[in-house]
Amino acid sequence: MKDGMKEKKVLLVGATGLIGGQCLKFIKQGSLYDHIHTITRSALPKNLAGSDVIEHVVDFDGTDPFSSLPQVDHVIIAFGTTIKKAGSKDRFYEVDFKYPYEIAKKAFEKGADHILMVSSIGADAGSMFFYNRVKGELEDAIIATGYDKVSIFRPSLLLGDRKESRFGEEFGQFLSRSFMFAIPGQYKPVEAKAVAAAVLTCAEEDKSGIRIMESSEIRKMNEGTLKK
Repeated sequence: MKDGMKEKKVLLVGATGLIGGQCLKFIKQGSLYDHIHTITRSALPKNLAGSDVIEHVVDFDGTDPFSSLPQVDHVIIAFGTTIKKAGSKDRFYEVDFKYPYEIAKKAFEKGADHILMVSSIGADAGSMFFYNRVKGELEDAIIATGYDKVSIFRPSLLLGDRKESRFGEEFGQFLSRSFMFAIPGQYKPVEAKAVAAAVLTCAEEDKSGIRIMESSEIRKMNEGTLKK
């Protein structure tokens, strides 16, 4: 913390995921935040945990699980699943809409003023595709919550090493890397670390209003500092 300045706090949701883990690494390497809070279902792995991270392990399906969230300035949501992993559309909706929305609302009530959310390319509350529709509904709900600053990121296919194997994504990554030249810019795959870097850049800029970054913008934002 700089002399005379308020300590800055962040809550990261999804720290054990592909993008969330990269976000946490970048946050720990930087000096933007004085206090780093994470909310997870289980303790962070050793490579992400540390004395500089305040962990909140909660039962997401418990009664009022987010009532004890800390007061923070920024909320980063990099949290989600797939319909296959969730097991049903209803469960997917709980994980990808209900949980992040409830966390966002509770954090706002406690004073957070900037929310940065990783969504998905094609997110649209009016979409005929269930996945895109849920993502779009969450975007709309987050915007309506009342935050002074809303930053939304819509990456296309993500490149990076996941803990769990997703055959469809692995196959898609192979095709994307093999035929990158033929893919329109908006749909080119994007590295998870590029998404995380874009999130932290927007957090540092801390601009008022609603900012939506499509995949091509995410890829370009940190071209000069991230290796492709």
